[in-house]
Amino acid sequence: MELLTIGEFAARSRLSPKALRLYDRLGLLTPDRVDAATGYRWYRKDQVDRARLVALLRQLDMPLARIADVVALPGPQAAASVTAYWTDVEERHAVQSAVAAHLRDRLSGRRTHMYEIKTVDAPEQAVLTERKHLLSDELPRWIPASLGRLTTAASQCGGVAGIPFVAYYAGVSPDSDGPAECCVPVADVRAAEAYAAANSRTTTLRVEPAQRLAYVRVTKAQVAHPQILSAFEAVEEWIEQQGLTIGGPCREIYFEPDWDGASGTDEVCDVAFPVL
Repeated sequence: MELLTIGEFAARSRLSPKALRLYDRLGLLTPDRVDAATGYRWYRKDQVDRARLVALLRQLDMPLARIADVVALPGPQAAASVTAYWTDVEERHAVQSAVAAHLRDRLSGRRTHMYEIKTVDAPEQAVLTERKHLLSDELPRWIPASLGRLTTAASQCGGVAGIPFVAYYAGVSPDSDGPAECCVPVADVRAAEAYAAANSRTTTLRVEPAQRLAYVRVTKAQVAHPQILSAFEAVEEWIEQQGLTIGGPCREIYFEPDWDGASGTDEVCDVAFPVL
């Protein structure tokens, strides 16, 4: 079988000799033969396609460990893996674009939205909760799933007795994992106590005290991270200007029951802080 020198193989595969040596060390693209005395490498012609595939995947900035997984898969599964990877890249880029826009507005002192801050007195209420440490990119999946589970549980406890909300006990960002707590008010406290006792690994029952909330109403488009940060900041600034004190964890109150049916301009959520 005719073998190609590392220089010839590099030219055909569009990979540098340095990259080929790296991929050899990683087990990603192993030469057919290596001279024991000189360490010189030879490759088979039928390895060129694999090498070109590696080169193309690197153009997507795909990590080498993931490339190793992709090239080991049959064609259809490899294609599905590339699709999944690129979907993650596009989602990450969309978030980064939104963060960049938010930073431009913040650093320039320009606000794209003017917020009207209001206050409301919230009554004491018993709430079933799920709490979790998670990063900001996990919130869009976890919040609806958690509120869905708690709403189903509330149906066994006299029904939902108030508006569901999510409380944040510490920052949730790409680098900070909260925790966050999904909460659904329930009507039958005794039934809720029994449910929480039977599901203590995932669910808690607690009493949310009567309190005054300072809040701003936001649209579905404004709920997305990082746009929602400007709403939190606006309420915090208002609280300071009024000489008030934050009296508990900030929260997002989801009053729109048909989330999927709401448009981007529909008001769906209140961003709120308990105040003293």
